[in-house]
Amino acid sequence: MNRTPLLEAYSLTKYFPIGGTFFKKRYIRAVEDVSFTIYEDDPIVINLAGESGSGKTTIANMILGLIKPTKGEVRYRGRNIYKLSKGEWRNYRRDIQAVFQDPYGIYNPFYRIDRVLKIPIVKFKLASSKSEEQKIIFNALEAVGLRPKDVLGRYPHQLSGGERQRVMLARLHIVKPKVLVADEPVSMIDASLRSIFLNTLLEFKKQYGMSCLFITHNLIHAEFLGGRLLILYRGRILERGSVRSIIEKPAHPYTRILISSIPTSDPKKRWKEKLELKTSELTSSGEVDGCRFYGRCPYRMEVCAKKMPEMVPVEEDHQVACHLYSKM
Repeated sequence: MNRTPLLEAYSLTKYFPIGGTFFKKRYIRAVEDVSFTIYEDDPIVINLAGESGSGKTTIANMILGLIKPTKGEVRYRGRNIYKLSKGEWRNYRRDIQAVFQDPYGIYNPFYRIDRVLKIPIVKFKLASSKSEEQKIIFNALEAVGLRPKDVLGRYPHQLSGGERQRVMLARLHIVKPKVLVADEPVSMIDASLRSIFLNTLLEFKKQYGMSCLFITHNLIHAEFLGGRLLILYRGRILERGSVRSIIEKPAHPYTRILISSIPTSDPKKRWKEKLELKTSELTSSGEVDGCRFYGRCPYRMEVCAKKMPEMVPVEEDHQVACHLYSKM
């Protein structure tokens, strides 16, 4: 199996200015020192999980080249994407595709759905004739459970949210990228359609070797997809490893909170504990030199406020950044 890196996030860091004076600017550290690698011919699902404001979408935008990192690099086949030639950038845009959260906002309401599917065929020269183009479109729609006659010729507002998201999957079926960046793709569609969407992602991984960077705040989706899991909080990775290992044995206090928030499938059972946070902890924008979770952690120690914990192993294929596990 080829273990050559295809896509690398290398120490990605992004600061956004939030005011200050001419002599001293103030910044919010949206993402800090995030790294992961997706290898050529070794398809995988990497789940980025965390609550709103944890930096997940900022990471996705840096991967897609929509936001330039303050520090670190996004590398494609070993090269910084901002140093790619025109031809290399074209290959990057084909190999790294995206599906976003809003199933309507990504469409131009003035054009029929057909245009979304035709553009990549023309741009990447995937068909040599109109009949071949139509065949590719029909096959793609059927592959994601849509009937061409029910979709083609219609405008975005005439389709449901689930249908619009599946049209985007059909577009991916046409392009067949190496990596899909999926930013909360099922959060705005009906629960009945979520499993269809997620199963399609797994089918693409199996059939076409398509890796997926799946961004979610819902660990149920990560558990369904499997693969690897990165737990983010205020821009930092607090825990990383296989989905199964983290779900079954969460190490970081923040991860335990996320796991405990997963609703049970038994309607007779209720949550017995309620997590209460001080208002100051929820609204404070101040930064500490140590652990990002310091203000909310029930196990915090003095060292947690002063020193950023290093990532240490808790078992095979499972690491955590927490002073509870550090050798101090």
